[in-house]
Amino acid sequence: MARPGRETRDPGRDPSDPELEHDPVGITFGSGLQNTVAAIHLMKELTSLNRNPIEGISCGLKDDKNLYVWNVCITGPPDSPYQEGLFQAELVFPDVYPNYPPKMKFTSEMWHPNIYADGRVCISILHPPGADRWGYEDSAERWRPINNVESILLCVQCMLGEPNDQSPANIEAAVMWRNKPQEFKKKVAQTVRKSQEAMF
Repeated sequence: MARPGRETRDPGRDPSDPELEHDPVGITFGSGLQNTVAAIHLMKELTSLNRNPIEGISCGLKDDKNLYVWNVCITGPPDSPYQEGLFQAELVFPDVYPNYPPKMKFTSEMWHPNIYADGRVCISILHPPGADRWGYEDSAERWRPINNVESILLCVQCMLGEPNDQSPANIEAAVMWRNKPQEFKKKVAQTVRKSQEAMF
């Protein structure tokens, strides 16, 4: 399974630096194109996930007319600070899926070393295929066309319970998780309550 939070960057660079990620020219996200290889893959995966749901995870289309944008709800894993949280996220797929990974962003407020302040998820499996130019990740940890939505969601669920503070997206959260664990748990507890309140 891909390691959570492994980010393709120089540790000395600002994680919000737009130069950190480059999508190949010509790739469109959330296009809504039908009758394409990507759309066929996505329909099959959505059908499979609805028939055989992952425990603690639900997903569906944001708009019934667009297979490329999914809403996801992830329940915080047991025995973690995120336990009982009902965290909402969005997956936006490229028109060349599964050759290129989707983007994932939490729409619920999150406090986690591997989630940017704006909700973007930093995890190896969502990084583009190929070699890591910074040398932190093996290409096998990054996205491969054999991966799918289920593998992404399982990795993210695991990431919530097992943060990686070695190359964080949210440096402040990583420092707090490492040096002030009780304060970290209290802050996460606030996001858990907010996520629950947003559902009811």
